[in-house]
Amino acid sequence: MCRSSAPCAARDTSLRPLTDAWRSTTSRLIIIYGALFAVWCVVLLGIVQWETSRYLSGVIDQMLASRVHYLEGTAPRNMRATVESASQIDVQGAMWMGLFDAQGRHLAGNIATLPKELAEDDVARSLSANLASPTRKVTARVRGLAHALPDGTRLVVAKESSTIDGIGTIIRHGLLWGLSLTIIPGLLGGVLIARGPARRIRAIQQAMEPIREGDLSVRLPISGTGDEVDLLAGTVNATLTEIERLLGEVKGVTDNIAHDLRTPLTRMRTRLYRLQQQFESRPEGDQLDACVGEIDTVLSRFRALLRVSELEDRQRSACFETMDLCTVLRNVHEFYAPLAEDRGQRFELELGRLPPLRGDPQLMFEAFANLVGNAIKFTPDGGAVRLVASTDAGGDARVDIADTGPGIPPDEREAVFRRFYRGDETRAKPGCGLGLAIVSAIVRLHGYSLSVGGNEQGAVFSVTCPATA
Repeated sequence: MCRSSAPCAARDTSLRPLTDAWRSTTSRLIIIYGALFAVWCVVLLGIVQWETSRYLSGVIDQMLASRVHYLEGTAPRNMRATVESASQIDVQGAMWMGLFDAQGRHLAGNIATLPKELAEDDVARSLSANLASPTRKVTARVRGLAHALPDGTRLVVAKESSTIDGIGTIIRHGLLWGLSLTIIPGLLGGVLIARGPARRIRAIQQAMEPIREGDLSVRLPISGTGDEVDLLAGTVNATLTEIERLLGEVKGVTDNIAHDLRTPLTRMRTRLYRLQQQFESRPEGDQLDACVGEIDTVLSRFRALLRVSELEDRQRSACFETMDLCTVLRNVHEFYAPLAEDRGQRFELELGRLPPLRGDPQLMFEAFANLVGNAIKFTPDGGAVRLVASTDAGGDARVDIADTGPGIPPDEREAVFRRFYRGDETRAKPGCGLGLAIVSAIVRLHGYSLSVGGNEQGAVFSVTCPATA
C-alpha cells in the first residue's frame, strides 16, 4: 500500500446557504434606501415646518406692529380706557394687550403681568405670558411685543402662537403617518423582491456543491433574463467548460501514458523474469532480480494512477448500496492483525453503534485498508495502532485510525491530496505517494470527509460518514 506522508487537513470549504433574507445584497440596498428616504423626508418636512413657522410668525409680528402703531396714536389720557376696552373682546385668536407703568405695575388690559422676556425694543418674541379675561385666565405661548410710550408707560401686545404649534403638530403627525404608509409597505415589498434573487443564489449554491466536490460537468443555472446574475453564471459556465476540457486533456494524457506503457513494461518484466530464472544461481541473477523489482514499482504506480482516475470518474456511485460499516472494519482488522502481530504491535479495534450508510463496501475496505496499512508501516515495532468507530453528536459515523508513529508535521498537511507527494521523513519507506490520493478519491466519491491530525505520539486519520450521504 502506498502512503503520502502529507497529513490530511480538511478545511471547511462548504458553501454556507443564504438562509437569512436580510443578509442579501438586495435587502441591504432596500434597507439603506429606505433609511435614506426616511432621513430625507424628515429633513424636508423639518424645512417645511420651519419655513411655515417663520412665515406665520412674520404675519403675527406684522399684526402686532400694526396694533402698536394704531394704539400709539391714541391720546395719553385715553390710552388706559382704549386698552381696557380693546382687551375685553374675547375672540379666539384676538389680540392680547396690557398697559403697565414705569415700575411694571398693571394699569389696564388682559395681560396680567409684564413679561420679563420682552425688552422695549419693538421686537416680537415668543414667550409664555399670564393672560386674563372675563372668561378665562391662562398661561399661554404667545408672540409678544413691548413698546415704550412717551409718558413712560409700556404697552404690551401679544397674540397666541397656538396656530404655529398646531401646524407643527400636523406636520409631525403627517410625517409619522407618511413614513408608516411608505416605509413599512416598502420594506415588505423589498423583502418580496429580494426573494427572487435569493432563490437564484440558492440555486447557484446548490449547483456549486458538486462542482466543489470535483464534478466539473455541472453548470450554473441561467434564468434567461440576461441580467447581471445570468451574465456572471454564463461566464462561470464558460470557465468551467474550459477547465473541464483542459483537465480532461491532461488526465487523458496521463491515463494514456499509464495504460500504453503498462503493456510493454509487463512484457519486459516477463522477459527479465525468465532471464532471472535462467541466471538464478549466478551473479547476473541478482541484477536481473533488481530490475524486475524496479519494473514492479513502476507498474504499481501506473495501476495506482489508473485506479485514482477510475475513482474520480464518479460513475461507480450509481451502484451504492446500504452497507454495514462495522463489518467492513472487522474485515480490515482481521486482514491486518497478523501483520501487526508479526511486528509486535497492538492492533486494537473499538466498534460503537453506527448508523446504516450508503456506499460501496469494497471501496471502503480499500480505503480503510490503505489507512491501516500505512499506520502499521509507519509505526515502529512494539507500537500500537487503534481503529475506532463511533457516532458523533450529530449522528454521523466517525472512524479514527491512530498510530504511535512519527506523526505528520503540520506544515505538510495541505499537501494531503497531492499525487506522488512524499515527505522528507518518509522517502526511505517503500511507497509511491499515491495511497492517500486513492483514499481521498474514495472518500469524495461517497460524499464523506477525510481529515488528519496528530496526537502526542503519532498521527490520527479521521473519516466522517454522514448518515444521509
